[in-house]
Amino acid sequence: MTEAVVSAPVARPGADSAPAPARATRAKGAPGRLRALDGLRLVAALMVAAYHYGGRGGAVAEAWGGSPARQFPTLHGFFAYGCLGVQIFFVISGFVICMSGWGRSVASYCASRAARLLPAYWVAVVLVTAVFALPVVAYDAVSPSDALVNLTMLQQPLGADRVLGVCWTLWVEVRFYALFALCVVLPGANRKRVVVFCAGWLLASALAEAAHEPLLDLVLMPEYAPFFVGGIGLYLVHRDRRDAHAWGIVAAGFLVGQHYAVRELWNAADPDAFAHRTSLGIVLVVAAGFAAVAAIALGLLDRVTWRGLTVAGALTYPFYLVHEHLGWVVIHALHRGLGVPSAATLVLTAAAMLALAWLLHRYVERPLAPRIRRVLVRKR
Repeated sequence: MTEAVVSAPVARPGADSAPAPARATRAKGAPGRLRALDGLRLVAALMVAAYHYGGRGGAVAEAWGGSPARQFPTLHGFFAYGCLGVQIFFVISGFVICMSGWGRSVASYCASRAARLLPAYWVAVVLVTAVFALPVVAYDAVSPSDALVNLTMLQQPLGADRVLGVCWTLWVEVRFYALFALCVVLPGANRKRVVVFCAGWLLASALAEAAHEPLLDLVLMPEYAPFFVGGIGLYLVHRDRRDAHAWGIVAAGFLVGQHYAVRELWNAADPDAFAHRTSLGIVLVVAAGFAAVAAIALGLLDRVTWRGLTVAGALTYPFYLVHEHLGWVVIHALHRGLGVPSAATLVLTAAAMLALAWLLHRYVERPLAPRIRRVLVRKR
């Protein structure tokens, strides 16, 4: 949920990085920017928002004045699958990080990631902390000390309370960025190195799962590695659709990934579950996410060139950061304060969070991200 989609780089000459033959098989005049990927990122973010607003119980029930299942008696069961938008994000992230890290130095790669992640994140942490501290808001703010720790993105390993409920996914992303930097970007990205990284990470994560060793789980992230690996494989397919090793990586990522998704999210045996997801439903949503990125990788959506999709992609990250907790505040104000019907409240809340995301992008990310990047890559 944190990547800006960029044009695919041209392969450099080298031992294993000759220009990809797939370029000859792609349609002539295909756009360099993958706008469909921008749009898919926003779709995944809206899936997660639907889950947080109407597909789960817990704190959001306070905003609605009761279980969302009562507000959306039919849709809440579908909204419960929205949490799988996170897995789709991870597939997209694998694709984009491999694309943007190809041919880059470690300094440039790290500067790009920091400039992308930090400006909107810092402002979101401050904004949510301030709003939750207001007397009229029904939710408790974290302690000042924990709020300050949240600015580092290290609140989870340090055991501090989270300001943003969604920030656990950022901790997953940061660990992925670090692994990719150490194993691929630092020695220099090429096809062979990326293939070995994907195969090695997937195997090592399976061994970590079998070992039940917390440190290995922390570093290798068995339940999320297959999605990142699948996305990286799809980027290799984007470079050369005839690459059998790349297709094997994608297949392995999907097969292992759907296993973890079903294991973690299938709750049919729990009589107290908010909504019962089926194993088939989970597999189908994961498959749809892989298929959508595959269609983009193969150039099937190259004709999707609407410029508004670029804006959609730019809004995804700030929207993702603020939509959950600030969305609860808006739902409470609209539904319980003003008596706005449930469906209208849902739509208006999502629209309000998108508007806030635009403000964060326009007045925080656009001015600050280039400055952070320049400072971090400046030669000393």
